[in-house]
Amino acid sequence: MSRLTQVMAAARRGAAWLLPAGRRDWAAAVWAEAHEVPPGLARLAWRAGGAWVLAREALLPRRLGRAALFAVAACFAAWAAWPRPWAGHVAEGRFNAIAPVLVVGVLPLLSRRFFGPASPGRAGRFLRVFCCGATLALLSTQTILLVFTMRTPTQPAYRSIFCDSQGGSPGCVGVVPGRSSGGPTWQGEILVLLLIIGYVGVTLFLTSRRSQVARSTLAIGTGIGLLFGGVMYAVDPLGLQKWATNPWLPGSKADPLVALAWILLFGGPAAAAVLAARRCRDPGGARPPHNIRIGQAIAAGVLANGTAALFTTALGTGTVMLTLRSPWLLHWLNHGQHLTAIATYRYQLSVGNGAGAYVLMLITFPVIGLIMSALAAGVANPAPSQSSRPPGNGGGPPGPGPKPEPGPPDGERAEADRVPAPALFSVPAPRSNSVLYSSNASFAP
Repeated sequence: MSRLTQVMAAARRGAAWLLPAGRRDWAAAVWAEAHEVPPGLARLAWRAGGAWVLAREALLPRRLGRAALFAVAACFAAWAAWPRPWAGHVAEGRFNAIAPVLVVGVLPLLSRRFFGPASPGRAGRFLRVFCCGATLALLSTQTILLVFTMRTPTQPAYRSIFCDSQGGSPGCVGVVPGRSSGGPTWQGEILVLLLIIGYVGVTLFLTSRRSQVARSTLAIGTGIGLLFGGVMYAVDPLGLQKWATNPWLPGSKADPLVALAWILLFGGPAAAAVLAARRCRDPGGARPPHNIRIGQAIAAGVLANGTAALFTTALGTGTVMLTLRSPWLLHWLNHGQHLTAIATYRYQLSVGNGAGAYVLMLITFPVIGLIMSALAAGVANPAPSQSSRPPGNGGGPPGPGPKPEPGPPDGERAEADRVPAPALFSVPAPRSNSVLYSSNASFAP
């Protein structure tokens, strides 16, 4: 086989891979029919026309556009997370820059292999894009904040503030001005990687066809999660510390939002579970069995709190990063109050250190959603009682019925048919057919 033939075969396989599964046979037929066309320009025109049809019908613009957009976002995230020459823990920093990007890029391919294609509907596609985009954005912003909070300033006045944030003068022993006093540790990087795998993996599974999560469940969980995330971001836009809560709503003005956030934290997944269990239907329009309704309810609750946590964390860390780079935002957050250079650095350093608490939100919110949705689903959808269940083998598919007893031979059956009915019921239950026939014979007229 010549090199040109090998290249053409590789191009054909690549084009077939880009096509949907239902159109790959059509592409193979178009390619095979090219040999029936006379060689030369005619065959070349045939293959060029087929390639053009493939480019228009094989979703090349959308798939290549998504791949190009993801590649740009992944490159930017890796570049932002790549450790600088003056940063500490270079090996851990490089792992932080490469491993999460690879996870976000490889997990969708593995999901198609193990979970099947994505479920149809806008809610599933939105969740996948939102989860991957928020994860990449979170990777970049967290790294920028870590670099800022760990780098020792060169000005002596700023250095004293930095040492106070590190725990006093012992925290500045051995530090070099202009260089990072620390960096990410292997424990922290592994925790971040596990969080990324968990969020991306669960999102890909819930939005796949194999999970059989209904479109209404995805829509309900996503809607309540975005509502809760917006309220939570308004409450804690700069971390979870009290002094950083609601810089634009000081004092008692934030109390209604705080109360609403607490209600949505526990009541949001419960409401999502109840609504998802009531709205889900099978393809025929009937209500699914009890265990399927419970599964839909738990998926909606976990999805609601998980979406809220990821939404709040991505927006919160992005806002904190903008306070380091945008003086106008810092001026607006403080209601136009004039801040000196030292006060500005103290504010930025405190905000950057407080943003790490968002990780607790990523861990605890889905667990709370799981517990509350399971409780709400159990209360709103009680298991059917034993008396209301149809006879069977414990609620499963009906088992085989009782095996019929063998009847008597034809000759004896005719004799038994002549026996009156009262005589049969007056005789005790026999142990064998022979006893039955002898007893019946004694009562025959």
